Amino acid sequence: MNVLIVGSGAREHALTWKALQSPLTSSVFCAPGNAATAAIAINTGIEATDVDGMARIVAERDIGLTIIGPEAAVAAGLADRLMESRRLVFGPTRAAGRIESSKAFGKSLMERAGVPTPAYRVFDNPVAAKDYVRGERRAFVVKADGLAKGKGTLVPLMLRRTVGDAADRIILEEKIEGREVSLMVLVDGEHVLPLEPACDYKRAFDGDKGPNTGGMGGYSPVPSFGADDVQRAVDTVLAPIVGALRDDGTPYRGCLYAGLMMGPAGVQVLEFNARFGDPEAQVVLPRLASDLIVLLEAAARGELATASASWSARAGVGVVLASRGYPATYSTGFKIDGLGTIERDVFVFHAGSAASPSGYVTAGGRVLTMVALGDSLADARDRVYRNVDRIHFDGLTYRRDLALREVETAALR
Repeated sequence: MNVLIVGSGAREHALTWKALQSPLTSSVFCAPGNAATAAIAINTGIEATDVDGMARIVAERDIGLTIIGPEAAVAAGLADRLMESRRLVFGPTRAAGRIESSKAFGKSLMERAGVPTPAYRVFDNPVAAKDYVRGERRAFVVKADGLAKGKGTLVPLMLRRTVGDAADRIILEEKIEGREVSLMVLVDGEHVLPLEPACDYKRAFDGDKGPNTGGMGGYSPVPSFGADDVQRAVDTVLAPIVGALRDDGTPYRGCLYAGLMMGPAGVQVLEFNARFGDPEAQVVLPRLASDLIVLLEAAARGELATASASWSARAGVGVVLASRGYPATYSTGFKIDGLGTIERDVFVFHAGSAASPSGYVTAGGRVLTMVALGDSLADARDRVYRNVDRIHFDGLTYRRDLALREVETAALR
């Protein structure tokens, strides 16, 4: 079949790369795609939120399966439009996608479903929110209600400057301590199939310092979150949410991402995303031994009940190579050197790059995600950083502590 990947980031580059490995795939089209997907697939140039343009290309190219990457396409109602035309789509409807597009909706849904989540209050007035905090003896995090591209947890003034109208309504959420884990599952409206868990790093600088970003890297598997933990999370978090959405008449089909916190009170949900995580997808997909298209088609058709996924025993560590100044102001247009020197089993997924007569140049904040596979997290970590050192462009910046805590913990055992 012909497959359409919606989006333009490193996540979509990884999805395109994986989709092309399936014998079910005839051609892969990307909308809009990026400079690197143009080398392995067919870019359409259609923006992810252009629902009419997307529906047109699906009909013209006889697309058998559309895979939605970014949250903006979900919020634009792309899945709704394609389903009206009886086209197969992996991605939730706008109504089901409110679990990400409105954090207030997501928190309310968790309450109704009995899913453990930190205590919270919703405010439309920042002055009222400030007054509330003054009267409390506990710490809070401040979140924007709307879509914020992964940067929606900041102090109020910075929040408004960073995410704009998404912060017109804010959520005060009790701050809890623990270890964060990202768990993505495939959902067919009723059944849940978990993928391997991952950990990502949101802060810009080593030691979890600096502003929130869209993600600076990650790793998978997570030694402290094993198969039993995954099943408990499915039973107590994912399945109840999927059931609540189904009972509301808005069944969820697509990838559902749960941001979990493991703490003294057990596992609690920090947020849900209505899509594959980025950079989590980049470290999880290279470990998937099953045919991705078979799994996503089964989810889109409502046929996950008997599906299963197999995984490589190898570990993956991913490092985001960013432009200096990201997530604030940064410069672009710098030549990227060293891409032809990368070792086998080390993958470079492009996000903020552009093609030029002399090769790729920088064109965004998060430029590349480099992912290495290894026989252990320590091996994968060594390999990815060894290869990161082979890439050069003006203003290159990245975190140097990814997966370090897991490697150091393992060394003490």
